[in-house]
Amino acid sequence: MNEGAGGLSRLGTLVGAVAAPTSLVTALLYYFGYYHAYWFFAYFRVNSTVLGFSTADYLMRSLDVMWVPLTVLATLGVGAFWGYDLVRRGLAARLGPVARRRATAALAVAGLLLTLGGLWSTFRVTFLSDVLTLAPLSLSVGVTLLAYARHLVRRTATEPVPVPEPVPVPVPIRVPAPVPVPAPAPSREPAPEPGSPSPTPPDTTPDPPPAPSPRPEWATLVEWSVVFALVMLGIVWATNDYAASVGTVRAKRFAAGLADYPSTVVYSAHSLALGGPGVRETRCAAGADTEPAYGYRYDGLVLILQSGNQYVLVPTRWTPEDGVALVLPRNDSVRLEFGPPPGTGRGGAPVPGC
Repeated sequence: MNEGAGGLSRLGTLVGAVAAPTSLVTALLYYFGYYHAYWFFAYFRVNSTVLGFSTADYLMRSLDVMWVPLTVLATLGVGAFWGYDLVRRGLAARLGPVARRRATAALAVAGLLLTLGGLWSTFRVTFLSDVLTLAPLSLSVGVTLLAYARHLVRRTATEPVPVPEPVPVPVPIRVPAPVPVPAPAPSREPAPEPGSPSPTPPDTTPDPPPAPSPRPEWATLVEWSVVFALVMLGIVWATNDYAASVGTVRAKRFAAGLADYPSTVVYSAHSLALGGPGVRETRCAAGADTEPAYGYRYDGLVLILQSGNQYVLVPTRWTPEDGVALVLPRNDSVRLEFGPPPGTGRGGAPVPGC
């Protein structure tokens, strides 16, 4: 019986009974989307928790995180299955027992080193932490190699050991001198009746060694549960680091292209005292008979997003060194007007009187 396949099958049944796949996937996507949003707005010095993102907002942002990891995992999975079939059918048949044992030992040593490096990186910053996702992937890959090496050892232990046939040794033939044979004494045993089977000689073949007792089912299930947990924790850890990196990279690209985004003019019924590099405040003059609905106008801004009941804006000249971000409430006292990107030079100066 294949303990590995049976353990994985029972583990999959148990996981499916405890956590519905849809709920688990949704929770992971929400988690990765949260970290993507957190690090994106942290680059602009805005705490994303004040923006009131909905579950749909986080799920949409998680797609930007999961695209590359899912593609890489799918490619590695296909390569692993094809490579396993190639090794099992082709290479393993050409290698002798000694070479197979050495290859298994090499897999076990590599898996142990990678696992120790990943576990070490969970408690302190190591050289693996300097490369994105290298430390968590070391943990996942190392545990996988150890489990596979253990599977090979078990399969080798259950295979029958071939017994070599004895090689016949030529013996010189010597013809002895004829010796007179005395007449046999009369046998006292009764002669076998005609048609009765001849007596069977005693079996002198040694008994085979007793087969090892099978492992308890609970031990196999616990072992594969621990392996699955460690591999998945490493993958989640790697994806979390990747989500933080993607959020920061997207924010840097957005900041680098501020001059190409549509300019945003903010009209407010009251003074907002907005400031920042390139932000201009204009007091809208009242007419002869009417009072302007929005008495203040602010130019030199770019809208990042509108989430819930808030706007997030940054100055067009925003820089990581001294730039600020603005969070405005979305209500009837604030109105936004969009125009050509400031980099085109077609925005024009504020109109007197608004």
